[in-house]
Amino acid sequence: MERMNDTPLPEHFTQQAEMLANRVKKRFKHLYKRFARQQIDVFRLYDWDIPEIRAVVDWYGGHLVVGEYMRRQSTPAWLPLMGRAVADAMEVPAERLHLKQRWAGRQDGKRYERIDYTDKKIVLRERDLRFLVNPYDYVDTGLFADHRDTRQMVREMAAGKDVLNLYCYTASFSCYAAKGGARSTVSVDRSKSTIAWAGENFKLNGIDPESNRLVHAHTFDFLAKARRKGRQFDLAVVDPPSYSTTKVRNAAFDILVDHPRLLSMVVELLRPQATLFFSTNHQDFIPRMETLPVTRVEEITEQTIPEDYRNKRKTIHRCWRITV
Repeated sequence: MERMNDTPLPEHFTQQAEMLANRVKKRFKHLYKRFARQQIDVFRLYDWDIPEIRAVVDWYGGHLVVGEYMRRQSTPAWLPLMGRAVADAMEVPAERLHLKQRWAGRQDGKRYERIDYTDKKIVLRERDLRFLVNPYDYVDTGLFADHRDTRQMVREMAAGKDVLNLYCYTASFSCYAAKGGARSTVSVDRSKSTIAWAGENFKLNGIDPESNRLVHAHTFDFLAKARRKGRQFDLAVVDPPSYSTTKVRNAAFDILVDHPRLLSMVVELLRPQATLFFSTNHQDFIPRMETLPVTRVEEITEQTIPEDYRNKRKTIHRCWRITV
């Protein structure tokens, strides 16, 4: 029986750690060379593939991020044991192992709490772009790699277009659009820190801040103001959180309730024949888009999920392409 901090651990924990380490090592061997040729440094190695091992493991260019899908009966020693086993198997030093507790649903004050204050960022590649990620301080690192193929779709459509990116986070979609020849991009997020982070990504990729604006604002406030000003766009990306709250004002958001109003307001800003990409990672999402004044609503989830994120247990995100 293995021990951690002089506390004996159940035998099945040790067995799970060995199973996880073997699975991750095998998966890495399968994916690494191919992704290296594509200059992709961030990819998923494991996502709850074995029912009793509620873990997720991501590779970040020599760093490992190992998370546990938390529940009431989670044991504090379990995640460190899994992380150590995977790091040992992958020969990753302890200082490059990052452990995350992942909470689902509305209990989510915990989900987005800051877990450290290192403010360290590392530069990693995604194709010919570079992004700053921080695996130390938050559960989310600054780059959602499950949307790398969606970003490529946006890039291929962006030439000569005015692009709107709502809930932009660190503006990776906007970087792709700018590199695809967009006439302009506008990226909106309510977080000052992520807007600043987006600015760093722009600088890193040589993106002109004059024609690629970063806006610190609540999305609905921005949409109302943009409508009053007569702003119009040819391409939009809307990837909101499942839920959000704020202490500053009464601006709670629930994607199940609010997505029809959100999408209607976005469509009002789009020119004829414009395209809107809408995505969510809410596991029980029920779309209500029938009343949108658009030409076509097409779910393209299968086209947007990369190989390393395909999972029989759950779909990492759902995505629609909406044509005005």
